[in-house]
Amino acid sequence: MACLGQFMVLLDSTIVGAALPDMQERLHTQLSGLQWIVDAYVLLVAMLLLSGGVFADRFGRKRVFLAGVVVFTVASVVCSVAPSIGWLIAGRAVQGIGAAALSPASLALLAAAYPVPQERVKAIGLWAGFSGIGLAAGPLAGGILVDAFGWPAIFLVNVPIGAVLLLAGLRVLSESRNPSAPAIDIPGTVLSVLGVGALAYGLIEGGSRGWTSPVILGSFAAAVVILAVFVAVEARSSTPMLPLRLFRQQLFTVSNTAMVVVGFALMGSSFFFSQFFVYVQGSSILRAGLQTLPASLAMVIVSPYAGRLAAKYGFRIVVTTGLALAGLGLLALGFVHADTGYGNVWWRLAVVGIGFALTMSPLTGAAIQAVSPQEGGLASGISSTTRQIGAVLGVAVLGAIVRTRESGGASFEAGLNSAFVVAGAVTLAGAVFTGLWLVKSEPSRVPGPTAGRSPLPSDRSQGQRGGAGPDPRGVLESTPDPRT
Repeated sequence: MACLGQFMVLLDSTIVGAALPDMQERLHTQLSGLQWIVDAYVLLVAMLLLSGGVFADRFGRKRVFLAGVVVFTVASVVCSVAPSIGWLIAGRAVQGIGAAALSPASLALLAAAYPVPQERVKAIGLWAGFSGIGLAAGPLAGGILVDAFGWPAIFLVNVPIGAVLLLAGLRVLSESRNPSAPAIDIPGTVLSVLGVGALAYGLIEGGSRGWTSPVILGSFAAAVVILAVFVAVEARSSTPMLPLRLFRQQLFTVSNTAMVVVGFALMGSSFFFSQFFVYVQGSSILRAGLQTLPASLAMVIVSPYAGRLAAKYGFRIVVTTGLALAGLGLLALGFVHADTGYGNVWWRLAVVGIGFALTMSPLTGAAIQAVSPQEGGLASGISSTTRQIGAVLGVAVLGAIVRTRESGGASFEAGLNSAFVVAGAVTLAGAVFTGLWLVKSEPSRVPGPTAGRSPLPSDRSQGQRGGAGPDPRGVLESTPDPRT
């Protein structure tokens, strides 16, 4: 049940990309509307993921998992019948709430069901495998469903899966909880959603409203103020959602900064893959779904080996190599055009997928190594959250670049080229950053977590989103003390 739930969430994260061109045509929306369809979901997942894990610990993993299934499934129905872009964005936001509850609870259920470490490793490996299958199946399934039935079908496919999960989960799953779990950081959660949301609003709407308009400047100012208050609240909280003391460790700070870069470039660029093939090269939606497969397949194939490579060669070498490959692949995508043959495009997508596959699980492993063993799950959850934050910003910023180029008279193709080049440059800068600073540090010596926090990684939020690879597998393989 836990694996199937994670499959549904990961499938939804990549299936939407294939449907964006059809959504734009049928809902008569602009690029900013498509950005909100993606970012409304990713924003809620990013900001609620850590709280979702604590919520499951306090109120029961089975209960929260099934509640997440219900919310996600009902939201999928709402999305499928949305009469306007506003309703669809609202439905996607509710989907994000469901995913933020479902995903960490699914991994916590596995940990409770398999207390023996060797058995738990196998169970989490299976969970990660379902994650990879969901990621890879999304573009193809999306292309087939949209081509045959239109974009609403990509959401309706969640309904039978959700029904099976709910009915079987009520009978099969066993309840478990952590009686001494910490309190939920409601102020921190609310402030993080508002702060990052205000920032995303300014970036997405700035291209149409004007970067100097009072609304956009106000949204940026609000983001700065709210996020500053968030930092102050977290610094004073006894049970913070985001313990700021962890960032005193260089390895933890650098790995999470690099994860923001990964989320930014990966999600921001993949947002445009199907649109490039449909709008620039004239492919059908089904064909475009097939044409984007090299990136996701490369990630699924390479991800299982990333942790092993990190254990052998060290975090810095593997992550820096991965970021360099991904950056070069994105730069190469910046020079594809309407008349570029697919034989000269697919390998660029594959290089991007290989590069990012080499980075994600080692970066999570580095974050875990930087903290005490009792905080390994918290570190993994923060790593997932920073990647999602990067994804929110990537879709917003790269979309803003395309819109700004178009408003200046450039073609959509030229705007895409600029966006891919910027994504590549940011990723290469990330490679330089990790090459210089991703070095081994001792586990945190500052006071440990609040009493009652579970020492099990799976008892904290570690769920996957926004087009990321299966972190838990990489974490298990990369937590040995690698050379740097």
